[in-house]
Amino acid sequence: MDSATSEPPSGRRELAAGADNGLKVVIVGGFGVGKTTLVRSVSEIRPLNTEETMTQAGQGVDDLDGVRTKTSTTVAFDFGRITLDEHNVLYLFGAPGQERFWFLWDRLFSGTLGAVVLVDSRRIEDSWYAIDRLEHHGTPFIVAHNDFGGPHHTLEQLREALDLDPEVPLVRCDARARTSSKDVLITLLEHLKTLYAPHTAADRQPYVPQETAP
Repeated sequence: MDSATSEPPSGRRELAAGADNGLKVVIVGGFGVGKTTLVRSVSEIRPLNTEETMTQAGQGVDDLDGVRTKTSTTVAFDFGRITLDEHNVLYLFGAPGQERFWFLWDRLFSGTLGAVVLVDSRRIEDSWYAIDRLEHHGTPFIVAHNDFGGPHHTLEQLREALDLDPEVPLVRCDARARTSSKDVLITLLEHLKTLYAPHTAADRQPYVPQETAP
């Protein structure tokens, strides 16, 4: 069905056509960490996906450790959007996770308000490149641990493993759940509001991680 004429997903309202501001957010992270799932779960329109079926051509190229059951992969980007209010719309771009597509990331980061780094505790090292590139671009970001039932880590253990700055928010999420995915975006927007608010250094308070499950 043509996405331009299709009805919005059940229970999701139409977006206002007259929004003044389009705000761009990028969802990044390792291969199979749940970026496409998060965009799908929270988008108020039928999301644009560029998923292709994985074939034998990717064997020996893509690291499938921990994601052996994955059968498709994003080859460009995912796109969705969500209304913040009558004047502001959030545009969501999910970046491809495989190393061979990382060259696309710098273009996706252009004009980005902020980013979400999704982390899988089974493959923590896959998140280092995303964090490095965001820091290189000076793009504000938060980190969300998408729990796949891997090794249990406290948020402080994850923060240490990722070598995160104390002021970078770190939360848990379930990318399949719309409410949980919305909470991730709310955390990012609150972080951005804090960064861009006219606070003095003395007014800033370090982010305190919460262990409450989504």
